[in-house]
Amino acid sequence: MKLHLAQASGQNMFTGYGAGYVAINAVRYEHHLLVTSDRVMAWDISGFDALDAAHVEQLIALKPEIVILGTGATLRFPQTELSRRLAAAGIGFEVMDSKAACRTYNVLVAEGRHALAAILVA
Repeated sequence: MKLHLAQASGQNMFTGYGAGYVAINAVRYEHHLLVTSDRVMAWDISGFDALDAAHVEQLIALKPEIVILGTGATLRFPQTELSRRLAAAGIGFEVMDSKAACRTYNVLVAEGRHALAAILVA
């Protein structure tokens, strides 16, 4: 599916997604990603079941206002301790399937929010 949203110059926005990929600024990615308005980084995680405190610390280190976790094709909730770590750092946290996470990230960035999309590509 293609997403259509007016893009602010120089910002990373999701422009499409499908089975096994997401597209950011029309560039296709087929691996797990961490995305901010100015950075696209490979996320070294094997999948949802591997999500642990070290991965959350990696998210915290990027100092976002809010983290949008895309859990792949289906919505899955991580261990409560992981969301507690983000809350303790003063970071908002939302969990949704990866397609919804891409759309939500775009809206937040378009509003000028400092969002981080942690996307598990499935």
